[in-house]
Amino acid sequence: MTCSNTRSMHTFHIPVMGTGFTIDTPLRVARYGISSVISLVDDTLIEQMRKLHCEKEGEPYEEISDSEEDSRARRITAYLNLVNHLVKRQVKALQASPFEDGSEITRYYELLPETHLKKAYLDMLTVTDPEDRARTQEMLRQHAVPGSIDVNIMTKLDRDLYRQRKKLPPEFADAIAGLRGYAGSSLESSIICSAGMNQRFYSYFSKLNDFFSDGNGTLRKKIVLKVSDYRSALVQGKFLAKRGLWISEYRIESGLNCGGHAFASKGFLMGPILEEFKSKKQELIDMLHTVYCKALAARGLFQVKTPGDVRITVQGGIGTAGENELILKYYNIDSTGWGTPFLLVPEVVNIDKEHLAKLSAVTDDDVYLSDSSPIGIPFWNLRTSASEEARRRRIREGKPGSSCPKGRLMFNTEFSEIPICQASRTYQKQKLQHLKEEGISAKLHPMMKENILSKSCICHDLAGVATVKNGIDNDATPAICCGPNIVNFSKIATLEEMVDHIYGRLSLLTNPDRPHMFIREIMIYIEYLRKEVEKCSLKLSTRTPDYFREFKGNLLKGIENYSLLAEQFIEEQKELFLDELKTLKKEIESIPVLTAELCGESSL
Repeated sequence: MTCSNTRSMHTFHIPVMGTGFTIDTPLRVARYGISSVISLVDDTLIEQMRKLHCEKEGEPYEEISDSEEDSRARRITAYLNLVNHLVKRQVKALQASPFEDGSEITRYYELLPETHLKKAYLDMLTVTDPEDRARTQEMLRQHAVPGSIDVNIMTKLDRDLYRQRKKLPPEFADAIAGLRGYAGSSLESSIICSAGMNQRFYSYFSKLNDFFSDGNGTLRKKIVLKVSDYRSALVQGKFLAKRGLWISEYRIESGLNCGGHAFASKGFLMGPILEEFKSKKQELIDMLHTVYCKALAARGLFQVKTPGDVRITVQGGIGTAGENELILKYYNIDSTGWGTPFLLVPEVVNIDKEHLAKLSAVTDDDVYLSDSSPIGIPFWNLRTSASEEARRRRIREGKPGSSCPKGRLMFNTEFSEIPICQASRTYQKQKLQHLKEEGISAKLHPMMKENILSKSCICHDLAGVATVKNGIDNDATPAICCGPNIVNFSKIATLEEMVDHIYGRLSLLTNPDRPHMFIREIMIYIEYLRKEVEKCSLKLSTRTPDYFREFKGNLLKGIENYSLLAEQFIEEQKELFLDELKTLKKEIESIPVLTAELCGESSL
């Protein structure tokens, strides 16, 4: 089974970041062979960006208003078609450009890592015979292929849509409509499904022909699952395989050492997770292929005798060329994701000048794992962002909560039949009154109140970086969901500089004391575990003693795994790595496991 799009030679990709940061990143990097990901959460922003780029590129634009039938899916299809059209035009111009300093095709090849194609380019520069040089240049033009224009859907953000207080059929729910919008587009790329299993959403794939192989065994559109561990890959992969759907990539992300929403595991660390994928990859492929073939036969579809290509990719906290190389070579990984560092590359992502300055001067205290997300998942946040400043200002003025202009995260039915958002003014007003009436103890009341007021309007504010930068909404208050890795970078960089950093041609690190990504992940998990223990002791959590024992056990197993991995390091780094592991092991062992008595019923 094959894929219809040609693969670039780059060994990294730019993951989805928020809703606004990478909304048009393919228009900035795809022509250079770099793959990136567009969020499909916010179709209001998508429509605004379609209008912007149509006007900029002289393309016709006809508004698709929110009140129109199936507007979400249609907006997404129209925008993705536009992006695909513009990138194809860019690539055609790049392939036609001369091989000279400053040209687009020269930039394409200068950005590449040291591959056979890069060598062919460098060799071409030394060729003196005009015919040989022209022949080589023609070959190079044909091999200058674009990066993939991929999209991301958070599967759990599948809000049902209401019209005149009546719920519409499931196919109009947010995630499903987004999937239909992508399926209807001209893109031949991948959809990344993040945030875990959603059976209703996954089942909808089987209604869309582009996700099934054709008579030649080719997939026009591929499915990528963002997973936290091997078991998650197996469970989700099997669910889709039973419906005749092949998973072309498993995108592993650190549970906590990432940006945006952080899906904490029970102490499972990146290294051991990668080891399991490394040892069981073929077993996973063979097992799913058997299930897949049975499903195709039951549907009377074209039989795929040979398993399709399956890529394993990794993202979350990677910060140096050495770490990048370790991930790629030791764990046999196909591509690494670099997100947070690109927030300091304004030609690649949407970031307004004010927040670019804040990020370049960020400290450890400025970036924190917050309770900001209304969907109840830990969320990396910038304390000094305009969104957080606006949230705190509303609280000071006695008007907490947002007006909820977009309503993408309306899932709570505690006070209403139709769901509302926990970051909304309506919800927070009622919840605070409820808290007052409950007669909560003086000790717990401030903490519970803070938990209510911590929720931010991220579905609207994450678009702010794009709407402010592009003059769409100058009054927006952007939210910044950078990962903790941002504190190690402070230089505003060009695309060339960041790519050179990834490939080890220069270093952009500005924090000489930065710990290795594996060490940093353990540190974040220890901090998370301590907070969970504290919440449980205050009856603000329903964690059990077994949960804490398993969590500690997994962290200690991870440290044991890393002690063996240290043999891969050069001597000086090896000793430091091992010393840090010993220190962290003692910290973990010192964290108490609460008794069943202390892990009582939550007050929340």
